[in-house]
Amino acid sequence: MSRIRPEEVREIAVLARLALTDAEIVRMTRDLDAILGHIDALRELDTTSTEPMTHAVPFDCPLRPDVEEPPLSVDEALRNAPRRDQNFFQVPRIVPVTGTVEEG
Repeated sequence: MSRIRPEEVREIAVLARLALTDAEIVRMTRDLDAILGHIDALRELDTTSTEPMTHAVPFDCPLRPDVEEPPLSVDEALRNAPRRDQNFFQVPRIVPVTGTVEEG
C-alpha cells in the first residue's frame, strides 16, 4: 500500500508553488513513497544505546562563554553598508508601492 497518494503530491506541489505535469506527479508519488519507506525502516531500528550526534564523524566544536558586551554604535554598524539612509541600512524595494503595478 502506498504511503502517499497523488492528491497529496498535488497539494504539496501547490504549497511549494510547483507546476507538475501528470507524469511528474506519478514519478514524485513513487519517489516520495520510497523515501517514506526508508524513513519507516529507520524508525524500526533500536537506537536506545546510540549516543546522539551532530555529525557522522567526530567534530570538535569548542564553545566560548556567552559574554555580554556593549552594542555597536550606529556608525560602526553601518560602516560597511553599501547604502544607508541616515541611521538605517538602505535596501532595494521588493514590495510594490500600494496602487502601482510592477513591470516585469
